[in-house]
Amino acid sequence: MPAIPAHGHVNAHTHIYSALVPLGMPAPTPPPENFLQILARVWWRLDRALDAEIVRASARLYVAEALLAGTTGLIDHHESPEFIDGSLDVIADICQDLGMPAVLCYGATERNGGADEARAGIAECVRFARANQRPLVRAAVGLHASFTVSDETIRAAAAAARDSGLVLHLHMAEDGADVDDAKTRGYDSPLDRLAKLDALIPGSILAHGVHLRADEIEHAQAAGLWLVQNPRSNQGNRVGYAGTLRHSANVALGTDGYPADMQAEERALLAAAAEHGDDMDRARARLEASHALLAACFGGSPPKTQVEASAADPAATPPTPARAQRVTVDDRLVVDHGQLVNADITEIRAHAQTQAQRLWPRMETR
Repeated sequence: MPAIPAHGHVNAHTHIYSALVPLGMPAPTPPPENFLQILARVWWRLDRALDAEIVRASARLYVAEALLAGTTGLIDHHESPEFIDGSLDVIADICQDLGMPAVLCYGATERNGGADEARAGIAECVRFARANQRPLVRAAVGLHASFTVSDETIRAAAAAARDSGLVLHLHMAEDGADVDDAKTRGYDSPLDRLAKLDALIPGSILAHGVHLRADEIEHAQAAGLWLVQNPRSNQGNRVGYAGTLRHSANVALGTDGYPADMQAEERALLAAAAEHGDDMDRARARLEASHALLAACFGGSPPKTQVEASAADPAATPPTPARAQRVTVDDRLVVDHGQLVNADITEIRAHAQTQAQRLWPRMETR
């Protein structure tokens, strides 16, 4: 069982808004049979049900649990279609208050409200980037995925990112449906679509890449793009294994909304990599590569983090992972003796459970 390094872990792609899912989210009915049905019956209903208080409770829980797991950096992709304006401030305030370095964006999409919804999402990214003064937080411009936006929205997001000096953060070829959609629109693939729309901004973050070809992965590296593998999510959504990612050195590790326990994510990655005959050295490098990605998002000067952790006990039943006992961020103590310094984890969990009970009925009506 891996140890927590002295500078902690970085989760290079996640969805903080999903933190309440383990607190009793009902199973979808009827059960989804493919990726698009999983999105429609679970995740898109969830994000439409989010309001400010649920987002706040989700962020407090996710960030708190991440710090206690020794994770000292989050690159988040947020969506809450009924609460767009100001949503990034809610998450950013919690990251700053609890002591979590983070890169935030809103994932613009047209799947609920068309072009107006997409414009609002891009505007939230730009507004937040201009207004944010929090030392621990940076901004990006988000897109949900190629198959939920028009060419006009992709061009607008790229223009906004360039004008603001930001990178893009989007889902890329997570499922074959994304590739099929790009071909229907007249492109070879989602990556080809971004290239032809002048949206391959160096430093941008492409989550997943499961269905990109080897030559496309090489193209992405040559263009200075980052890819982020999310093995637990890919397995859970049954979209396949991202084996072609071995053709790039710019590959980080994320959880795509799963808890930010990066030890668990790395175990899942290494097991899947071995099963698929992947390049194990490159697979092992992805967790550490996440630090390089975070540093790039902070202009090369990320917050300084220090973690002292308990030892893992693989012989325990179940195995006991290493846990953070002391965490400092830019010389500020945020975890001490295994407890949050600036909040009470018991209160955070109790409030999250209360908000989860509000969330499930709201999902049923979305």
